[in-house]
Amino acid sequence: MWKDYFSVTRVEDALQILVERGERSRIVAGATDLIIELDRGIRKDIDTLVDVSRIPGLDSVTLDEDENIHLGPMVTHSHCVSSKLIIERGFPLAQASIEVGAPQIRNRGTVAGNLITASPANDTITPLMAMGSKVTLRSKSEERVIPLEDFYTGVRGIVMRPDEMMVDISFPSMAVNERAMFIKLGLRRAQAIAVINVAVLITFETDNINQFPRKGSTSSLIIDKAVITLGAVAPTIIHAKAAETYLKGRELSDETIQEASRITIQSATPIDDVRASKDYRAEMVRVATLRALRSISTGMERTNFPKNPVLLWGKDDHKQKNHIDHSTHHYDGAPIETRINGREHTYRSGHKKTLLRFLREDVGLIGSKEGCAEGECGACTIFLDGKAVMSCLVPACRAHGADIITIEGLANFGKQYINQDEPEMNRSLHPVQQSFIEDGAVQCGYCTPGFLMSAAKLLEERPKPARSDIEQAISGNLCRCTGYYKIIQAIENASKVEVTNG
Repeated sequence: MWKDYFSVTRVEDALQILVERGERSRIVAGATDLIIELDRGIRKDIDTLVDVSRIPGLDSVTLDEDENIHLGPMVTHSHCVSSKLIIERGFPLAQASIEVGAPQIRNRGTVAGNLITASPANDTITPLMAMGSKVTLRSKSEERVIPLEDFYTGVRGIVMRPDEMMVDISFPSMAVNERAMFIKLGLRRAQAIAVINVAVLITFETDNINQFPRKGSTSSLIIDKAVITLGAVAPTIIHAKAAETYLKGRELSDETIQEASRITIQSATPIDDVRASKDYRAEMVRVATLRALRSISTGMERTNFPKNPVLLWGKDDHKQKNHIDHSTHHYDGAPIETRINGREHTYRSGHKKTLLRFLREDVGLIGSKEGCAEGECGACTIFLDGKAVMSCLVPACRAHGADIITIEGLANFGKQYINQDEPEMNRSLHPVQQSFIEDGAVQCGYCTPGFLMSAAKLLEERPKPARSDIEQAISGNLCRCTGYYKIIQAIENASKVEVTNG
């Protein structure tokens, strides 16, 4: 793992450390990809992590005077899913963001990190490239703005230098005469790497919104410009240039859609791997493009996007919180000062571990479980500064100055935290804990702490959830024993319990 960990409160501090430590250092924000690579020994050359998640103001989504949308480097996928601005004027990014992992992953993973990881299967690169995005890279000596298309050199290859930090992502907001859609094909409904993904942006030769088709009708508008980008079918995200050229100047008729979808395949050069064959990928490119164009032509591109997505943020908006007042260097013996289940703690060990291992091995709270160590199963779900996250993908040093709730802190619902000095037999259960018992939603029990944490945060965020809300909330939690029916039933019954927060 790493040797030194810096929690910084200013961009300038981060850039200075990058200069001093060079290629041995890496910026971390969500760290959902990097932690796995370090844990597996893939990045043996990295010994210094620079955590920028404590820098105030980096999680903003804004619109400038030129109608460009800007994302700060701490904007997470959950921010994009919940941003009214992005949903209205950068819709494909919202669609792509809700396809990333599960709520716990989206609460930590940043769009900037997704771009920098540079996998051709990453979800947000495809729509951002379709919308003409640019990234701003800053070092101690200069700042440069690079079109996203020029940012990539190959599979996981980028032009970013070791001394640079991505400080901004920008793209033109969608105009009134533009329609767009993102489609991803995965092997399951959540927690899936893309087999292929497609983003389509159509600009029509009109700015009269009344001329656009109502849902279910067809469009006779002429296409002024078409952009189609493809993911997971080449070493980098690519444009389907032949199809883009074909669509220009045509009506988006069914015949045009069929031909453009067929032509799109010409741009793809997919490979065979464990997720799909190259022939299947090519055919799915055609199908996804056809579905996107057909949805745009009938005004149905937004139909399946949830009106009120589950975030597992609780009842607050949880904008970025800064819990430390100065930059901190963590190393062997340096203190980690944190608040866990309502009590203050100081530890001088565990700084090279994940937060999950730190909680289990150093703090002694063994309720959170390790099922996969790569953010797939949700058994390690905890609340970090109010949000549900996978603790196996969080560096332990992120606990410094943080407020953490584990499964051990769910008892005595109605109080903010449990009283650790109160006899355990006198503690009341959270309604969802009680429902899991009464409804037989527990079998081997290994995954249960994670389910309980996700369910409790859902009920805090949405006291009377619909069944679809429950399914969204537990999409990041896997159980090998059950068919989930009892679990869903238990959460539904817990939502019927009237509680009073005291």
